[in-house]
Amino acid sequence: MKPILGKPMLLRQIERLRRAKSFDHLLVATSVDNSDDVIAALCEENGIDHSRGSLEDVLDRFYRAALPHNAQHVIRLTGDCPLTDPGVLDEVVSFFRAGEYDYASNAVEPTFPDGLDVEVFRFAALESAWREARSPSEREHVTLFIYKRPERFRIGHYKILTSLASMRWTVDQPEDLAFVRQVYEALYPANPAFTMRDILQYLEANPDATTVNRDIARNEGLTKSLQRDSPRDTNS
Repeated sequence: MKPILGKPMLLRQIERLRRAKSFDHLLVATSVDNSDDVIAALCEENGIDHSRGSLEDVLDRFYRAALPHNAQHVIRLTGDCPLTDPGVLDEVVSFFRAGEYDYASNAVEPTFPDGLDVEVFRFAALESAWREARSPSEREHVTLFIYKRPERFRIGHYKILTSLASMRWTVDQPEDLAFVRQVYEALYPANPAFTMRDILQYLEANPDATTVNRDIARNEGLTKSLQRDSPRDTNS
């Protein structure tokens, strides 16, 4: 809900996502917790489809959000990535289709900046995870059950030749938000549809911008969640 150029961050991300060509329906899957009332209200005020489910069992929330739409394929993005690139989303979806994968992403073996993550998977794989996942980490992190089982699911990793994985464009900390606001202020007024390439050109000309949040580790939430699993959970 933090503002970026006068609009909540979530609306800025959705504005960017709607430029993608490879999905039919966009849905915000938030929780029933009182703290997320503001997100539900924002969606209602702006005509954005949304559903509400478990706060901690995000896999269940996600499955129940997708179920009524009878989709064969699902794209997952997280709502803290206001620099997401619709072109990258379309590329990952094309890669998924061409490889006939059960799951494909640019995030598990990352080469894109943190914050441009895209996951695409078959609904059948999501349903299997929903039925079978037992560990707390697999219930919290929607696709962990799937991509940790390459012997069962056909997994694809979409990569670029020169890794940009050290770059941090997501928003978890105040420093992240400061960086994102700086990018928007520099690029959005002249080109609201700015892309990953435009951001890279801006950073090349303004290298000091990357120092704001460079010391924050990638995927801290997943790491902490895995550490909380018991050995029995991990081996189940």
